[in-house]
Amino acid sequence: MMSDSGYVEVLVARKPQPLMAFLKYLLIFLAVISFILGFLSGSIIFMILFVAFGVGVYFASLNASIEYEYQYCEREITVDKILNKSKRKRVATFEAERMEMLAPSKSYHLDEYRNKDNYRLLDFSSGIEQQPDVTYTMYYDGREKVVFEPTREMVEAVKNIAPRKVFMD
Repeated sequence: MMSDSGYVEVLVARKPQPLMAFLKYLLIFLAVISFILGFLSGSIIFMILFVAFGVGVYFASLNASIEYEYQYCEREITVDKILNKSKRKRVATFEAERMEMLAPSKSYHLDEYRNKDNYRLLDFSSGIEQQPDVTYTMYYDGREKVVFEPTREMVEAVKNIAPRKVFMD
């Protein structure tokens, strides 16, 4: 039996969202206009709008470029969200013991779960349809359906500690 103390790390870039890019450029335009109007008229309201639009640009920029980092270590899968390659936030932690099943998203092994709607969907995938499909779905703790894109190495590491719950088809 292999040691279950392996460490595997995977980085997946989320598909760029055109709405966020549009919002970012719109807010930049509105910030510039409000700054010019505030400078020319001397009105404090335009300067307050300039600051508000500037804050909006910052948050829109963070959410325009998202990456997910999956880490498997010590019987635990953690998911971090990296915003604009600068800000990291832990979004989820999954213990292998509480996992119900992990299989490719289009696997027949998941058929018994497909019609159950009491699972909350957590999508940590790139959002890009690929052929063949590289996403895996994990049903976790009777509450969550997690979609992500692990590497074969990560799936094998999880399979080593939970062989009856992990399928690679």
